[in-house]
Amino acid sequence: MSKDMFNLEGKVAIVTGASKGIGKSMAYGLAKHGAKVVISSRDQETLDTVSESFNKDGLDTKGIACHVGKIDDLKALVLQTKEAYGGVDILINNAATNPVFGKVSEAEADVFEKIMNVNLKACMLLSNLCYPIMVKRGGGSVINIASIEGIKPSNGLAMYSMSKAALISLTKSQALEWGRNKIRSNAICPGLIQTKFSKVLWDNEEMLSKFVKHIPAKRMGQPEELAGLALFLASDASSYCTGSSYVADGGYLI
Repeated sequence: MSKDMFNLEGKVAIVTGASKGIGKSMAYGLAKHGAKVVISSRDQETLDTVSESFNKDGLDTKGIACHVGKIDDLKALVLQTKEAYGGVDILINNAATNPVFGKVSEAEADVFEKIMNVNLKACMLLSNLCYPIMVKRGGGSVINIASIEGIKPSNGLAMYSMSKAALISLTKSQALEWGRNKIRSNAICPGLIQTKFSKVLWDNEEMLSKFVKHIPAKRMGQPEELAGLALFLASDASSYCTGSSYVADGGYLI
């Protein structure tokens, strides 16, 4: 295998939820290997700060604010990406939400709709907007950031787990339909990663110790440890990989 298989020069990527945590780490990794990267989240000021720090490292990135739960924002994100870089070759659907913890029997319709709108519907719609562009460019890679919760649900995370299980299914459907156009779709399923998103789980020592007890690696993961997997799936190194879910959980699912 040549290291050129990981070369992303000439490629354009969109990464949602990229102002911090896993998304930021993945965006930096893609840019470091030559891609032009649009980083997106809801706050433009934060995006400008992140993009500026990336560009100081000689990378080519641009921050474009987008609320993934709003279709007009998604359309604007894709349009502005085309205007800035000419197209889209790589899409990482990373933005997600989990506003509540509770049981299935306690699920409320409005909360369910909010979670599904951001964690599933937005991924489908943004992928669909990028699809015809990827077709014209001869192919592409969609990477959906799911979760081990989509494989093995935990107590208290019912609605989040459902949304991530559905995202894994969406990934398979995309791979099935889009393979003929040389567009691959894969999912990454992180375990407990030390980010602001999961702070409620690891900020409590008692809760953290219970989680770590069941992790063979005996620790949480760090956002940077997901960047290599994203690079693999975005690059030609994974040219025959599609429709799969790649777990990075320190062995938790064992």
